[in-house]
Amino acid sequence: MAKKAKGNRVQVILECTEHKESGLPGTSRYITTKNRKNTTARLEIKKYNPILKRVTVHKEIK
Repeated sequence: MAKKAKGNRVQVILECTEHKESGLPGTSRYITTKNRKNTTARLEIKKYNPILKRVTVHKEIK
């Protein structure tokens, strides 16, 4: 289970953008935290996608 966020730190889900467009089954998602006060915009990080077997751009969802 996810822990309850304290203060400005919130949990966010990152989802692969290239995997979504490729049409392959499954998804590549990561859970991380960010400081809502310092980073108001949505996160966009390069992470490893095990299904595509390469580093791709993962964007924050929800």
